[in-house]
Amino acid sequence: MLSLRRLLQQADLELTLLVPGDGEGADRELLWLHNTELADPGPYVRPGELVLTNGVWLDEADPTSFVDAVHRADAAGIVFGLRKETPATPPELIEACRRAGMPLAEISVEVPFTAVTRAAATLLAESRLSDLSGTVRRTGALASAISRGAGAAGILQVVRREHDLPLVVVDRTGRQLASVNASLSPAQLRDATRALTRHPPPLEADLDGTTASIFLVTAVADVEAGLFCLRRYKELLPDEVTALEQAGTYLSLEAAKQQAVHAIEQRFAAEVLDMVQAGSTRDTDAAERLRAFGVDPTSPVAVLAIAGPSTGTGQISHDAEAVTDLLLDQGLASLVTGGSRETIAFVSWPRAERRSLRTVGEELQRRLSRARDSGRALVAIGGVSPTSVGLGVILMQARETYRAMQAQPDGPVVQEFGDVDSHRLLLAMLERETLARFARGVLGELRAQDRNRDLESTLRAFLELDGHYGATADRLHIHVNTLRNRLAKLTELTHRDVRTTAGRVDLFLALQADALT
Repeated sequence: MLSLRRLLQQADLELTLLVPGDGEGADRELLWLHNTELADPGPYVRPGELVLTNGVWLDEADPTSFVDAVHRADAAGIVFGLRKETPATPPELIEACRRAGMPLAEISVEVPFTAVTRAAATLLAESRLSDLSGTVRRTGALASAISRGAGAAGILQVVRREHDLPLVVVDRTGRQLASVNASLSPAQLRDATRALTRHPPPLEADLDGTTASIFLVTAVADVEAGLFCLRRYKELLPDEVTALEQAGTYLSLEAAKQQAVHAIEQRFAAEVLDMVQAGSTRDTDAAERLRAFGVDPTSPVAVLAIAGPSTGTGQISHDAEAVTDLLLDQGLASLVTGGSRETIAFVSWPRAERRSLRTVGEELQRRLSRARDSGRALVAIGGVSPTSVGLGVILMQARETYRAMQAQPDGPVVQEFGDVDSHRLLLAMLERETLARFARGVLGELRAQDRNRDLESTLRAFLELDGHYGATADRLHIHVNTLRNRLAKLTELTHRDVRTTAGRVDLFLALQADALT
């Protein structure tokens, strides 16, 4: 980088710094040099230029107006060339530069401005050659890291060799993939995720009080992750920005590679799901696939059905890779595949495992919930099969438990198959259209006639209070005779006698089926 400081370091130029200036001062990057003897050079000086002058203009302008014109043009400084007529820099010029915060240097009588120009050209060429050499060298190191399979961590280590910066790579699901000199808290990870999902993503983001610059990591035109430098963008030096942009490009290559590998793994995982659902005819094939993913088919295998928190778009987040990593963090190998409604995990469950499956599910649920701010993470536990043979039954149990949990917006977030009410499991096993037809058949005429919903609210209260007339009347603030009249009308409209067990069962199931649909 070319600067007045670099020129001052060239002994043969015989430059002396008289005023250091404000801000970056003599360290400010120079656009180029501008030689002038105009009394008002402002219209011709570009921002960042170093003004060279012998002071010929002193006969027609005062130093203050000259310095003010140079300062308004946002010049980087002034070099005053001494001559026989002015063997010393005028004190008025020195004072004017001091007031304006403008760097000022003087050059001896023996050194012409052309020497300064030649030195600047040499320094600029050397700087550009150094930058190019650094880029080429960094390219080789980054390519080597990719080819060795060092991943995101290896790419950050390449940058660390040249620049001591706090860096973190975060994907759009809120996972910290790699870091050097920094680590993000859960709150900061959530802020990073929000920044990456904005359109367009910002240049900087506030991570729970810390401002970070963002360098995007894309794969197939989508933002997959971000390289976060915990520094403001304007605080980064040009060569640091170049290195981080280059690292972002190679991180994109790594993301594209991982995306391709993940797609292949998911295709094989989805096939395992189909094999398990096919039953005994594909048990052998399923066992081979499970073994390829590190799940021992001859040992116990657990099945979980998982839904991550809402993404904020009304969709449920299913990140099979994230679930796989979270289970690995708990020391459990798994085969995880994303479905249209839930993510299914086949988990290797060691016979010597002392933890309960519920404990594992609760930890998984907590960590999934921390990944995003909105929605609920649900973990349904189907159970454990002694081997991979017979996994179809455990898979069905996990799915039915999950469906029953979905029907309870305020229900538990971790549940085992044995904990679910039997009527919920029975309803969850039916198609939604079948449930809707049943609910309409029982409740249709009631709702058509019950415009104020008095009868339906009476029915719900009566069922919740287990058919107690007095308690129901008290809750509804009506007389018992009024309650009896409403129940009689309910019987007439639904053709189910709420006073009998059979009638209550039908009405109760109709309300539950209606809630499911």
